[in-house]
Amino acid sequence: MTSPYPFSAIVGQEPLKRGLLLLAIDASIGGLLILGDRGTGKSTAVRALAKLLPDMSVMKGCRYGCAPEPAAARCAECRETDRSKTAKAPVPMVDLPLGVSEDRLVGALDLERALGEGVKAFEPGLLARANRGFLYIDEVNLLEDHLVDLLLDVAASGENLVERDGLSVRHPARIRLVGSGNPEEGELRPQFLDRFGLAVSVTTPTSIAERIEIVKRRDAYEQDPEGFVAQWKRQDGKLRRAVERAREALPTIETPDAAIKQAARICMALGTDGLRGELVTIRAARALAALEGETEVTAEHVRTIAPMALAHRLRRDPLDGGDGEARVGRALEEIAA
Repeated sequence: MTSPYPFSAIVGQEPLKRGLLLLAIDASIGGLLILGDRGTGKSTAVRALAKLLPDMSVMKGCRYGCAPEPAAARCAECRETDRSKTAKAPVPMVDLPLGVSEDRLVGALDLERALGEGVKAFEPGLLARANRGFLYIDEVNLLEDHLVDLLLDVAASGENLVERDGLSVRHPARIRLVGSGNPEEGELRPQFLDRFGLAVSVTTPTSIAERIEIVKRRDAYEQDPEGFVAQWKRQDGKLRRAVERAREALPTIETPDAAIKQAARICMALGTDGLRGELVTIRAARALAALEGETEVTAEHVRTIAPMALAHRLRRDPLDGGDGEARVGRALEEIAA
């Protein structure tokens, strides 16, 4: 199997890379939406991230990849069998095909065992495989509405409940949603759009030098994938250690009232609904501070995060022709004035 393209080798697209790293540091940010042109490295960056991350500890033999701690968060199988051994496993990155059935997503009756052994057993679906990892939805704006509703429930609760065919199964499904798509092909429902903590726009590079470098690196990778990956192993290793340090430091990062006030003022100026905007802005700013090795959230961290956390939450204003990021930028300037 060919190794994924190295994360460190991706040219440009800094907001996209930053958003993915922040989501890797703090799952409570709530997901990342990537909107933009085809062929701009969206899928490449997402798959490269999974390879970049350090392995996670799991309960040995668990079909859902339960974490050893806290014990109360384990699945029923882990609690009932009193598993005590742990193992290391890669962080899952699960692709959700557009034509996926609901049974394939949530899990269903294991027909092979039911017919062969007469046993009602549960066959886990994609949500089980993605627990504690990433569920990647390409062309997310084309996803069927009933699957959108299902993912909204799971993303909010962190659990997958299956009650069908005489089965009643509940298992952890703490997933980090990553969606990508082209806005010209359809829009997301507001409820689903709001569920993504951060959103970034990616565009085709306009710099000749950047385009040349992208083509050269991609060509080198396709000619010798393993050799190319080996060249970037050290840079990916540095990023992996930076993510590990940021995760460890995250609980110690201070969030001054001034930073929270700044986030609240921005959200009020933009007229965002609810308080999810402030919460995501502060969580992402805290993760950014941890990634940069700082000890507290600063005004600059909030300013950096605000467009990613708020632009996709804004109501449409027919009198304002600017996009969401431009509106956030103007709000930041007004507050700073």
